[in-house]
Amino acid sequence: MTTIHLHNTATRKKQVFTPLDPENIRMYVCGPTVYDRAHLGNARPVVVFDVLFRLLRHEFGADHVTYVRNFTDVDDKINNTALERQKAGAEGTLEELIAERTEETIGWYHADMDALGAMRPTKEPRATQYIGAMISMIEGLIAKGHAYAKDGHVLFRVRSYAEYGALSGRSVDDMIAGARVEVAPFKEDPMDFVLWKPSGDDLPGWESPWGRGRPGWHIECSAMSHELLGPSFDIHGGGLDLQFPHHENEIAQSCCAHPGAGFASVWMHNEMLLVEGKKMSKSLGNFFTVRELLDQGYAGEVIRFVMLSTHYRKTMDWTEKKAQEAEKTLWEWHALAKDVQPSAPSAALVDALSDDLNTHAAITELHRQANVLMAFEAGADLPDSFDADQAYSQFVGSAQLVGLMTPEVSDWAENAYDLSGLEMLLESYRSQAMQTKDFSAVDRLKNSLIEAGVEVRMSKSGVELLAGSNFNPEKLAGLA
Repeated sequence: MTTIHLHNTATRKKQVFTPLDPENIRMYVCGPTVYDRAHLGNARPVVVFDVLFRLLRHEFGADHVTYVRNFTDVDDKINNTALERQKAGAEGTLEELIAERTEETIGWYHADMDALGAMRPTKEPRATQYIGAMISMIEGLIAKGHAYAKDGHVLFRVRSYAEYGALSGRSVDDMIAGARVEVAPFKEDPMDFVLWKPSGDDLPGWESPWGRGRPGWHIECSAMSHELLGPSFDIHGGGLDLQFPHHENEIAQSCCAHPGAGFASVWMHNEMLLVEGKKMSKSLGNFFTVRELLDQGYAGEVIRFVMLSTHYRKTMDWTEKKAQEAEKTLWEWHALAKDVQPSAPSAALVDALSDDLNTHAAITELHRQANVLMAFEAGADLPDSFDADQAYSQFVGSAQLVGLMTPEVSDWAENAYDLSGLEMLLESYRSQAMQTKDFSAVDRLKNSLIEAGVEVRMSKSGVELLAGSNFNPEKLAGLA
């Protein structure tokens, strides 16, 4: 078994991953608030932790890994979206419109993340399914003196937890000085945060010891992770934007509710995402949802490839050039791997992923394997020990460990396998032209191929056709 090293945000260093129970690896990742389409930045942690999920399954066995990613389906943004629909004349009660929007958005999310080749987590709890667990945890925090009720609200008493701020590396006083915090009459301290808040008759709510209300955001993940993974589990992940306050608050709540349990052993955070070198923003016109990119013709596998090309702890820059290069590479790889069944991935690729999920190094290893296969197909003199069948199957197995070239994401590239007939046709035209000196048929076919986005390579050894980044198979109709 390969030793896995992961960078732990809590300790600020890369360390050997030692599971609490090798037979029961447990990972929790904060999921989406389901009020709208997932944008490109939302997709990055999905891809990052999908690769980690695949690696853990590979190393410890699929039956020994539990991955939980939640849906936040109780939130002011969801309520506001439903209220806007109601004001616009939509039929149904507010709760029915909220349920409708939630189901619709979860369906969108699944479809979009499926398109990126992300495996569904083992469990996908919804916050509304665990209100009872949240109320119970809040009651326990009050009983221990870590929370207090006032004016229908319940607040967590931040200064009751001495380690508050350890994850983000800041003291409570520094946070107050450098951040905008809500000043409210029901707070004992500006840093105290809401565990429960009242709901009016026009908003969703649940009965509780503090009146009809709904949970604060932070308590949701603490309650759901406890119910599904226990008070202690191996890995907690999410985007860097969640480190403070969300993850900091989760730690405080959970460690105070279950003293000595430890909550998550390893904290992992992926860096943010840029578009063409700039922060993604609607005002800049560079804000994209995953669905918008898919509808523009970017294959989900291409989006995934671009994301994997940058290490998760580095800022990722989505650019048109990177997408085009990724598409071209994937066309070539799919052409190489036609009808190949996967075997175990290469040790070098597993080592790359085991080194703090170094997907950049993993992509480099896949390029190396592909180059060897292309050299073999070009007739290069390879060592006697080279086993072509093994090399092809290992290449596919390696790609699939990072979620590339799987059946789930490969449909877009199926036409990459249809160029051999056109290669033979162009070679035939060229042979005739060498005799007749009339190259008009060669030129016509070559121009048609180029117009369809096919790269035409002609040499003394023969003709090679490669699907380019703008390949359009529909334009090949009638050429063969």
